[in-house]
Amino acid sequence: MVAVTFVVATVILSCKDSLPATDSVNPAAFPSQIIENMSVQQTDGGIVVLRIEAPVMERFTDEKEPYDNFPKGINVKAFTKEGILETEIRANFAKHTNAATEEIWEAHGNVVVNNYVKGEKMVTDTLFWDRVNKKIFTKCWVKLTTPDLFMQGYGMESDDRASNALILRPFDSYAIVSRDSLEVPYIDTINFIGPLIPKKK
Repeated sequence: MVAVTFVVATVILSCKDSLPATDSVNPAAFPSQIIENMSVQQTDGGIVVLRIEAPVMERFTDEKEPYDNFPKGINVKAFTKEGILETEIRANFAKHTNAATEEIWEAHGNVVVNNYVKGEKMVTDTLFWDRVNKKIFTKCWVKLTTPDLFMQGYGMESDDRASNALILRPFDSYAIVSRDSLEVPYIDTINFIGPLIPKKK
């Protein structure tokens, strides 16, 4: 369902000069269009390769830099050429700017990136998606979990499929996750103290 909201400014005219002048309304401060339950698909040869869904989209048609806001969160799913779900991005808030030379998506708040093909998961607070250069990146804290290891750090770069994520400033510690659930994961860190062993009485 598409709901379009028009902002109507009501002006009250009076012959009394004593009335204070009201501030002018800036139309750019209000969305020119509001879309509820938005769902957009991109196909290639009849196969869906990208799907973007959001409870609400607000479109702002500022002449200098038009943009779209997603105040109630967003869900982005990317599929392989065979139609298999490969990557999913979820966030509490998003912004989309489509300029003449670049197209940037911003995701903020509880950003989760899953690459289901590789079994990897990233968690951060802010993520940028450059669609022209086909990459995602952040300067914020990021946590990366793979089938083999767990890492944390600041800053991350990857292709837009999140298939080659690289933490730019990793913490000194990392964990190697054991595939055998009966084994204890190996932790390599200069800061790890380990469990406190009670003294024998």
